[in-house]
Amino acid sequence: MAEPRRPAEGCSCRNTNCVERPLRRLFEGLGSGVAACPWPFVLVPLLLSGGLGSGFLFLPQRQVNDIEEQFTPTWGPAKAERDFVQRHFPTNDSERFSAPRLPTEGAYAAFIAVAAGGVYSVLAPAARRDVLQLDAAVRARGYGRLCARSGVVCASPNPLLPLLGDAEAAALKNLTFPVNDNIFLGAALGGVETDAGGRVLSAQALKLVYYLREDGPAAAESREDFLRAIPAEVVALGFTSIQVTYFTSLSRQEEFEGNTKSVIPLFSVTYFLTITFSVISCLRLNCIRNNVWLACCGVVSAGLAVLSSFGLMLFCGVPFVVTVANAPFLILGVGVDDMFIMIASWEQSSRKKEKPDVKSRLAETYGEAALSVTITTLTDVLSFFIGTWTAFPSVRSFCLYTGTAFVFCYIYTMTFFGAIIVLNHKREQGNRHWLTCMPVGVDKDQAEKSCLYNACCIGNCSRQSSQPEGEHPMNIFFKKYYGPFFTNKWIKLLVVLLYGAYLGGSIYGCTRIREGIDLRNLASDDSYVIPYYDDEDKYFSAYGPRVMVVITESVEYWNETVRLGIENCTQNLEGISYVDKNLSESWLRAYTKLAKNGSINISTKTLFINNLPKLFARVPSFEWDINKTQDEIEASRFFIQTVNVTSAVDEKTLLNQLRETAKQCSVPLMVYHPAFIYYDQYLVIVQNTIQNVVIAAGAMLVVSLLLIPNLLCCLWVTFAIASVIVGVAGFMTFWNVNLDSISMINLVICIGFSVDFSAHISYVFVTSGESSANKRAIEALSLLGYPIFQGAVSTILGVVVLAAAKTYIFRTFFKIMFLVILFGALHGLVFIPVFLTFFGNIGSSPHNTKSEKIELRFRDDKDCP
Repeated sequence: MAEPRRPAEGCSCRNTNCVERPLRRLFEGLGSGVAACPWPFVLVPLLLSGGLGSGFLFLPQRQVNDIEEQFTPTWGPAKAERDFVQRHFPTNDSERFSAPRLPTEGAYAAFIAVAAGGVYSVLAPAARRDVLQLDAAVRARGYGRLCARSGVVCASPNPLLPLLGDAEAAALKNLTFPVNDNIFLGAALGGVETDAGGRVLSAQALKLVYYLREDGPAAAESREDFLRAIPAEVVALGFTSIQVTYFTSLSRQEEFEGNTKSVIPLFSVTYFLTITFSVISCLRLNCIRNNVWLACCGVVSAGLAVLSSFGLMLFCGVPFVVTVANAPFLILGVGVDDMFIMIASWEQSSRKKEKPDVKSRLAETYGEAALSVTITTLTDVLSFFIGTWTAFPSVRSFCLYTGTAFVFCYIYTMTFFGAIIVLNHKREQGNRHWLTCMPVGVDKDQAEKSCLYNACCIGNCSRQSSQPEGEHPMNIFFKKYYGPFFTNKWIKLLVVLLYGAYLGGSIYGCTRIREGIDLRNLASDDSYVIPYYDDEDKYFSAYGPRVMVVITESVEYWNETVRLGIENCTQNLEGISYVDKNLSESWLRAYTKLAKNGSINISTKTLFINNLPKLFARVPSFEWDINKTQDEIEASRFFIQTVNVTSAVDEKTLLNQLRETAKQCSVPLMVYHPAFIYYDQYLVIVQNTIQNVVIAAGAMLVVSLLLIPNLLCCLWVTFAIASVIVGVAGFMTFWNVNLDSISMINLVICIGFSVDFSAHISYVFVTSGESSANKRAIEALSLLGYPIFQGAVSTILGVVVLAAAKTYIFRTFFKIMFLVILFGALHGLVFIPVFLTFFGNIGSSPHNTKSEKIELRFRDDKDCP
């Protein structure tokens, strides 16, 4: 028979515990120090939190909620393209306004009028009169003073508006769609029914867009006042034949900024739920040994961490984005999770010695729990700080705030909460009531006392505090029933099959994942912008962005070979399935056609440039498409019309095909539209997510190798990371959550949380001295099954109120956190314990008895290097 393993071998670096064992000694020393002098460890965190919390005075200055800045890639190509367009094609809203030529969305108020009240068409007489009334109401409120102008008149909100009067209505009978008299109507008229010749028979919706000057004398304040007041005032008029929805260039931003206010009331609900659950979980019938105050102080510790970390970040000038409002819910759940681990180890330590003193007992608690908490905190913090390596500023801010909060949460758990454990123990040693701290005893005259006195000062106590702590009923459940159930060979087989189904469903979901953030999701569910988006999708989605195609350098336009090359590039762009070649607009085509008709000569540079005014006389707007110096054309542009861009997949495919086609052109081309600023997220979201996940998973493996003294266990923890991430990514597809900058935050969280539960179980499994893998799994579940269950429930309770939020951002946070915790707990309590029993005997001695286990885990470490 092989000899039992010698103690010194337990320190072998082959088992990767040369970091773990010194850390254990360090934590044991910290525990002894906290037990010897607890009050400084209570007061210093309170004072530090108060000081750092004053950073909230800077909150109004640090709030940065610009949607484009926070939710689009910092170095997106479309931003550079916009800068180029603004430099070479400056706008003049006071004289020559053209909406398709704007480099930005512009300042505007938009209305969609939909036929209602039994009217079959928005072009019917009753509906036309309501539309004209709507237009008159807008103009009566000062639109003429602020409007963008084409020449001396305001830019028309809809090209059909002059035809809606009764006198001009006859022209509507010959109206063609989508082009009428060389005017594109795809963005003006929706839900159109035409005959075989393209003549309009009816239309369900009409869009009016009132653009305001941005470069004229009109002050920005006047524009904003108009945009905030006019839509609601006009809609309040009450129309009988049309139903009106509205949107302004300020709407999306204002609705987004209001999201934070909507979630503030949920904080109080969350803290109430978490405290209630913590108190119930720690409640004992004994009036002395009751951990109610421990539970409350554990929640307070998490609150102090939020106060300290947020205050510090605000002091340091880190932008506060609306996504950061999710962090306190998460930190509260994690802080309570660590509290449960500490309480479980504290109660376990009381049963290992007959009469342990508080210093040795807390040292043992820290030696066991602190290392486990350290592993999970380190993995969480690493995952958040790695998450700052992203192109999305909103993700960076969230990760900085939350990662720092996790650090403070850990520090306060090791100091503040540890000291509270000591003070609570001293209360128990003094035989004092948990609520009033009055001494509890059996008073001979208690019958003469009031009921309140008997309840608070005597209580219903059948044993004194010096008696051994009884084992918690849930620990007994995990030890006697749960653990043996899942170590049964048939149940193991069932678990393997269940895991196969889980993994198969997750992989299938990953293949169906959708990318990109829908801008409508940045508004609350009851916002007025949602009906507008619905009408726009329903009636105006057939025609997508009118894309600008820019020739970015000076080329020899007078050279026929160059013109043929440009024409070939244009035809290649028009050949894309998302482009309607019949709706393109090109000054060069019109100029070449004039030359072919013999009207002008463009065969030389001088003739080409000198004859341009003849083109501008026919189509004045073409002058705005050429950036010309005296004898050189620096840049020029033409337009193509996209169609059927109805989903995020369409947007991504369109952008990629346009840019790839432009790149292959013989002349330097660039494609641009203001919407491309948001489409750019498709180029980096998957890459950023995979990058963060891979780097973080590698970091988690290194941490596990250093702190968990078993290579095989580390591999299983790494496996849990990959498995949970695949599960969350797959199942969030089934829950209608896109992969965007918001869900990316949650996948970053997933990396750290997927370690937590599995690391707790794995660590106890590999340090167990039981003789078989099944027994080690049962012991791990009996010691940590209930704390893990408590941690999972408390974290879900921390975010469950977000399910009632009216905004996508907070509901998405709840959905993914629910999946993370559910799958993380499933791995920690079901999959990993079962899988460890398959491989747990590899590298371990079959003669490692329970007494030897105690020797190995608690012996003096003088033999360890």
